[in-house]
Amino acid sequence: MVGLSGGVDSAVTALLLREQGYQVQAMFMKNWDEDDGTEYCTAQADYADAQRVAEHLGIELHAANFAAEYWDNVFEHFLTEYAAGRTPNPDVLCNREIKFKQFLDYARLLGADLIATGHYVRGHWTQTAAGEPGHFQLLKGVDPNKDQSYFLQSVPLAQLAPSLFPLGELHKDQVRDLARQAGLHNHARKDSTGICFIGERRLSDFLGRYLATIAGPIVDTAGRTIGEHHGLAFFTVGQRQGLGIGGQRGAREAPWYVLNKDLDRNTLVVTQDERDLLSDWLLASDMNWLIPEPGLPRQCTAKVRYRQSDQPCAVSQQDDGQLLVHFDQPQRAVAPGQYVCLYQGDLCLGGARIQACGRSHADSSTASDVRPLAERSA
Repeated sequence: MVGLSGGVDSAVTALLLREQGYQVQAMFMKNWDEDDGTEYCTAQADYADAQRVAEHLGIELHAANFAAEYWDNVFEHFLTEYAAGRTPNPDVLCNREIKFKQFLDYARLLGADLIATGHYVRGHWTQTAAGEPGHFQLLKGVDPNKDQSYFLQSVPLAQLAPSLFPLGELHKDQVRDLARQAGLHNHARKDSTGICFIGERRLSDFLGRYLATIAGPIVDTAGRTIGEHHGLAFFTVGQRQGLGIGGQRGAREAPWYVLNKDLDRNTLVVTQDERDLLSDWLLASDMNWLIPEPGLPRQCTAKVRYRQSDQPCAVSQQDDGQLLVHFDQPQRAVAPGQYVCLYQGDLCLGGARIQACGRSHADSSTASDVRPLAERSA
């Protein structure tokens, strides 16, 4: 069962699997109500594209509505995190709760043995000494500009194992070429961006429909009030645009950046010194391991955002179960609420949700000596 979105990636996924001899059916998932009074909902147009692809390939197309599950398991978490001053990643949660859970369960009800998506990742099964299948591994896609393993880090291994990812060995231009050669009408369709299943919206306008916001002061690291914000939920650590505080008297001519959100005082803390945004450690919880034996402590690499280059780090476990990730080089604008994804070469080890970050004292790298970002900006 292929998750068919109407885009070129899922269309070529279905094409390749059909050519490889699989019995292919497809499912279109509707996960957001399109009658929300905006121009951003494209479900009807996407479904029409999916129908054209299915007809062209001669495969059956099912339709499923997971809007209620998306609201309960993804969107409410998204709102709660923003209201708590954190920066959530709905795409990571959407894959765990919808694409590799609701979709997988429904596909099985329809009789499917496997599911497939258009993610640019590779799935690999190890072998035992007896030549039997061992365990499933998630590997990066070969196209470094499209690798999407970061977005699958939170999906439990049991939900990834029955999945096929035929695009993992391809580059995006190859996928478009295959679509064009096969006569697929959407071969040049623009890639979708924006919030998972919600679309390309202006985030501040969208959040304003669901979150109560209260204006408050913007202060610099010396505690001087230099402006007013329109709601802490609309800002994230490291943000430069949209602060509206340029040309401050007595301040040097340099950009301002969001350093911290003080919810207790409804205050946005900003800085002109980018060094304030650096963290050489983070704490993360709810680790989802994609390997059977993590073997901590260990040296590996990590990403704290999509398309970031791999950053060497040391990973250990705290007494409370949280992971301490200590980077070889300080990282800019690490945001609580986002995810850290761990790697060993191309192998995705799994990921966890960032809870805190900061800098170590110059003479120590132990967890007892670290200062959180919020404390440094108080």
